[in-house]
Amino acid sequence: MKIVGLTGGIGSGKSTVLELFQKLGAIVFIADIEAKKIMNNNVELIEQIIELFGEQSYINNELNRNYIASIVFKNKEKLATLNKLVHPKLRKQFEEFTKNIEEEIVIYEAAILFESGSDQICDYIITVTANLEDRIKRTMKRDGVSRKQILDRMNNQSNDTIKIKGSNFVIVNNNLKDTKLQVFTIHDLITNSSKNYKIS
Repeated sequence: MKIVGLTGGIGSGKSTVLELFQKLGAIVFIADIEAKKIMNNNVELIEQIIELFGEQSYINNELNRNYIASIVFKNKEKLATLNKLVHPKLRKQFEEFTKNIEEEIVIYEAAILFESGSDQICDYIITVTANLEDRIKRTMKRDGVSRKQILDRMNNQSNDTIKIKGSNFVIVNNNLKDTKLQVFTIHDLITNSSKNYKIS
């Protein structure tokens, strides 16, 4: 089994790339979705989040994501503290997830793969990039948020240059046909080659 980290900035199109890998037989673990589950179900973590952000952190026993986002995307220290609380538990969940998997490739998809230290558990890392304006338009359409809110989020993620430097592969996701070709090529290289190379 090979663990492949998949990352990229907001609006880069990670979900599109993830779906393409799934069609090729890869098993996927989406860190953001799993983290939400933990934040809604882990009693210890819920108490820690309330202590950090206040009672408004949960409404009807559900994480108040908009409230949390309004704080962490303007306060890097609070964001870092939240990540330190969530990611050790997320790591344990991933370890459980991979215990009985027989498929050759497991994709660990995370926007903050490097920031959380999750790059250390990966055999290969792929960064997805796209034109800035395309990223902004995709996110505005998907999340119904303003351009300023998107730029605030982007400012709290490491830039593509840092991600690319730490990656084995880079997918430029500006055109679906080209993206498919890049995914097929990378999938073939990972399943048939060793780790003694770096391609972008």
